[in-house]
Amino acid sequence: MTTYLETYSRILVVVCDNIGSSHMQRIRSSLRGKAALLMGKNSLMRKAIKMSAAEHPEWTAIMPYITGNIGLVFSNEPDLQKIRDLCLESKVPAAAKNGTRAPADVIVPKGITPLEPTKTSFLQALNIASKINKGTIEILQDVPLIKKGEKVGSSEATLLQMLDIKPFQYGLQMVAVYDNGTVFDAEVLDITNDVILSKFVVGVGNVASLSLGLSFPTAAAFPHVVLNGFKNLLAIALETEYSFAQADAFKDAAANPVAAVVVESSSAPSGSSTAPEPVAEEKEEEEDEGLGFDLFG
Repeated sequence: MTTYLETYSRILVVVCDNIGSSHMQRIRSSLRGKAALLMGKNSLMRKAIKMSAAEHPEWTAIMPYITGNIGLVFSNEPDLQKIRDLCLESKVPAAAKNGTRAPADVIVPKGITPLEPTKTSFLQALNIASKINKGTIEILQDVPLIKKGEKVGSSEATLLQMLDIKPFQYGLQMVAVYDNGTVFDAEVLDITNDVILSKFVVGVGNVASLSLGLSFPTAAAFPHVVLNGFKNLLAIALETEYSFAQADAFKDAAANPVAAVVVESSSAPSGSSTAPEPVAEEKEEEEDEGLGFDLFG
C-alpha cells in the first residue's frame, strides 16, 4: 500500500459490498492500465498509513474512510470522472436475497406473470391483488414490495425469484475522493462545466443586484448602469427639445405613431397578414337567412 501511495496522487474510496470474486476480477480487468484497485484488511491499511505519517502526513486524511468493506482505487488520471465511470459501469443485476438490506425500492409491475394458478394463495398472503387470465396469474396493479433500507424477507425473496426479477444492482460505490492531500465527497465528480457556468451566472446576477441596490459600481453591474443611463437620457430627450442620434428614432415614433405602425406592419412577412375568415361570414349569412322564417316555417 505504501508503494501505491507514493506512486499515485489520486484515490477513489469505494465500498465493495455484495461483489463476488469473478465480478471483482472483471472490475480489475476494466481498470487495468488506468488505475489499480487495492483491497485488504482495514487494520493493516491504517497501520501502513500511520507508519508513514511522519514523512507523509497528508495520507492520514483518508483514514476516517477506511471502515467497513472498503477498497481504494489508485490512479494518476487527471480526470477522475473517467475512472469513476469505469467503476460504475461494472454494476451487474442481482437477485434479492433473504436478510439483505435493499439498496433501492422494489416495485413488482402489474401484468401477466409466469406463475401458475396454484400460486394465487401465495400472492394473497402478500396482499397482492391478482386474477387468473388464460391459465396464468395476472397482477392487477403495481405493488411496492420492498422499501430502500429494509431487510428482504423470505416471502419477498421467493416471489421475486419466481417472477425472475433481479431488482438490485451491485458494484463499486463511490464514497470519497483523495487528491494530493485533499479529501472531498464523491458527489463533487458529478459537477460538470455546465453546472459551474450556471452557478457562476447566478453569482454574477447576485453581485449586479447588490451593486445596483447599494449604488456601488462593479464590473457585473456596469451594463445595467449604462442601460439605465441611456433610459434616463432618452426620457429627457422625449420631454424636451434636446436630442441625439440614438434618440431620433424614438422621437420620430412618438411624434407620428401611425406612421411607425405602418412601417412596422410593412416590414412584417407577407404570410403574417391575416385575411378575413370566410367561415364567420357564412355563419352570419345563415343567421340572417334564418330571420325570414316564422315559427311554423
